[in-house]
Amino acid sequence: MKEIAWDNLLSVGDDEIDDDHRRLIDLLNILNHAVMEGEAPIYLAAVLEELINCTVWHFSHEERLMLKTGYEGYADHKAEHQELIKSVKALQQTILEAGKQMVSDDIEFLEHWLSEHILSTDMKLGTFLAEVT
Repeated sequence: MKEIAWDNLLSVGDDEIDDDHRRLIDLLNILNHAVMEGEAPIYLAAVLEELINCTVWHFSHEERLMLKTGYEGYADHKAEHQELIKSVKALQQTILEAGKQMVSDDIEFLEHWLSEHILSTDMKLGTFLAEVT
């Protein structure tokens, strides 16, 4: 899988959220390079854990902004966050329990998981935040 490059297509128009997304993309790229270079499973697990932790923090950050601004889509957006975290933690658990090496399909799953959320759900939030701030 090639590296994800940040560009304006991924911008939701809110600097705080965009900064978070850049960090998540950076971590995903680090993980991708590590998989491609055949890094040790323990290192891959550490990077995946960092990606998950940053994602959980980022989702909390978005949820705080939604609550502060009275975003009507809060409940659905939060539910999507919970589902996304559940799916990535299931991937993590499978990798840890099976002691398997992460592969490019795992990275593609994570890339799709992140980009789809940004390009759909987060874009709606960005549009709303631009209108109220």
